[in-house]
Amino acid sequence: MTGQNARRVTVVPNGPVLVEGPVELVTEDGVTHTSDRFVVAVCACRRSKRYPFCDTSHRKRVRTDG
Repeated sequence: MTGQNARRVTVVPNGPVLVEGPVELVTEDGVTHTSDRFVVAVCACRRSKRYPFCDTSHRKRVRTDG
């Protein structure tokens, strides 16, 4: 696929999926989310309070003292 409709998607290891915008995302419950940003970070870990958009919650670490 080439041309105006092509979108670049970048998978960030241990992070979000970056999609060149604007985008329309449809979640499993059928809700459509839109963003007109240049690059949209889509949550891949499902920890985001702004799901389906990433809020960097994947960066939080759980400490185990032992």
